Amino acid sequence: MNTRRMTVAQAIVRYLGQQYAERDGTEQRFIRGMWGIFGHGNVSGLGQALEEVPEADGLRFFRTQNEQAMVHLAAGYAKHTNRLSTYACTASIGPGSTNMLTGVAGATINRLPVLIFPSDYFANRSPDPVLQQLEHTRERDASVNDAFRPVSAYFDRISRPEQLLGSLPEAMRILTDPAETGAATIALPEDVQTEAFDFPASFFERRVWHVRRTPPEPETLEAAARLIREARRPLIVAGGGAIYAEATHELAAFAEQLGIPVTETQAGKGALPWNHPLNAGPIGAAGGLAANRLAREADLVIAVGTRLADFTTASKSAFHNPEVRVIGLNVAALDAYKLSGLPLIGDAKRTLAALTAALSTTGYRTTGEYRQEVTRLKVEWDAAVDDLRAVKNPESLAQSEVIGLVNEAAGGHGTVVCAAGSMPGDLLKLWRPEDPKAYHLEYGYSCMGYEIPAGLGIKLAEPERRVFVMVGDGTYLMMNSEIVTAVQEGIDITIVLVDNHGYQSIHGLQRSVGSPSFGNELRTRDAGTGRLTGAYVPVDFVKHAESMGAHAVMARTADEVRAALQDSLAAGRISVVVVPTEPERRVPGFEGWWDVPVAEATGQERVKKARATYEDGRRHVRTFA
Repeated sequence: MNTRRMTVAQAIVRYLGQQYAERDGTEQRFIRGMWGIFGHGNVSGLGQALEEVPEADGLRFFRTQNEQAMVHLAAGYAKHTNRLSTYACTASIGPGSTNMLTGVAGATINRLPVLIFPSDYFANRSPDPVLQQLEHTRERDASVNDAFRPVSAYFDRISRPEQLLGSLPEAMRILTDPAETGAATIALPEDVQTEAFDFPASFFERRVWHVRRTPPEPETLEAAARLIREARRPLIVAGGGAIYAEATHELAAFAEQLGIPVTETQAGKGALPWNHPLNAGPIGAAGGLAANRLAREADLVIAVGTRLADFTTASKSAFHNPEVRVIGLNVAALDAYKLSGLPLIGDAKRTLAALTAALSTTGYRTTGEYRQEVTRLKVEWDAAVDDLRAVKNPESLAQSEVIGLVNEAAGGHGTVVCAAGSMPGDLLKLWRPEDPKAYHLEYGYSCMGYEIPAGLGIKLAEPERRVFVMVGDGTYLMMNSEIVTAVQEGIDITIVLVDNHGYQSIHGLQRSVGSPSFGNELRTRDAGTGRLTGAYVPVDFVKHAESMGAHAVMARTADEVRAALQDSLAAGRISVVVVPTEPERRVPGFEGWWDVPVAEATGQERVKKARATYEDGRRHVRTFA
């Protein structure tokens, strides 16, 4: 056998450099590079290999400032490329590796491919316990990296070099599988990374992984078509699967032919342009007026590529019609069966096209009366959005107005990025995208700190696209370190930092369940009460961002925001626009409900009233059996 002698780390770098993904005849490199932070666990292993192996045969190396951030960046990149390309990540043994756990959980929850190499203890165990090694009293082989098992789509630990021959291809299979994808974690003991083996030369040949488009079963397709023909008030819920499958054209054709309104989830927003006549807007707990009213009376829900999470279904309270049925059109059986749905398992692009063809000869179309209702509700909803985005007092801005100003600067094709706080709900209602990649929300894990690194990932995936990261001050304080990474790599994105003095999303939720303000605003400790009820903590975010190399400005008025956003284009580097807002000028709910339990026993009257309201809301929750 023709073999090549190299270390485990060198073999990984060479192997990943030859992996490609193909869908619809288009091939692209699947692992675009490796992000890492080195320590004693990987500097002599993967670190040495990345430096030694020529980039033409291996991977380009990138360095972040935070291990969690590198995983978010890879996930953001993968999401923007419709899961057809991603990055690998390496970190040192101990805290370096466990710092990646949050990012790994987010990638798997959001079904985004990311390849992770946490460093591990010595496989030979000779120097145990090494620095940063966990010692377990009853499990000799336990490692902190075992914490990756429940949050990874694939997990392995390499204790012998030859195990790579089976482990790496299996990881690639999972990463390129549209139904099973998520984070693939391969733990690498630090001694094993440096061990040599005679690997078959064929292991390093170029390999193309076909990303399949599963067609639906004919029997299930006919059953779904029958349910649609019988429906009088059908409703489409478009999720991220419709975008990942590049099925937006088929979705529009299906909706237009049958006259069925389309509602949006966080991951599915942008599947239809906001001004499409059948786009009824966002649905669920953070949804809009039109979609939630249509959902209430729907007799058929066609769920296209959505996980049907609690925000989408308003904690299963969105659908009031006792006769409502669900069609789960999804590549993953796990999601297709939800809400006791008819599981229409298949690729969204192929399945929507097949459904359209199956119904084209039946003459089915929703009634004119129903379509007129959809139009009326959409007009009403669009007017509500116009009002919330319109600047009322140019000298004192609400968050909703800042969103309008940023959207105005971005147009319909600049990408907005967000993940946590009150911003995601407001953006879902108010942002107006005109293409599927103009809206990028991580809302499966809603992870504070995702936004800035993900923005870098999007810009790396599509350098010509304008990227606007919108964050509150609370999120910014968690993961601002990647401004340095942007400076290092010359990545120009715009961060819009809405300063509302703390965690105002949870502050509002806290008071909605009857509890007084406690622990959510960014305040100093009051000497008299001993609580965090003093003055707001004065943070100069402009100077902070400038100190890391960003172009940064304070914009207090509408005109200043417009000017700052325009200037960020000319800056040629990462820009931060700090905008103070009035925290109490909030976007209202629009007949959506979210199950947030309220204390059942309390001496506080406001909590008692909130509990009564909560119990009333619970009465609308449906059981799908």
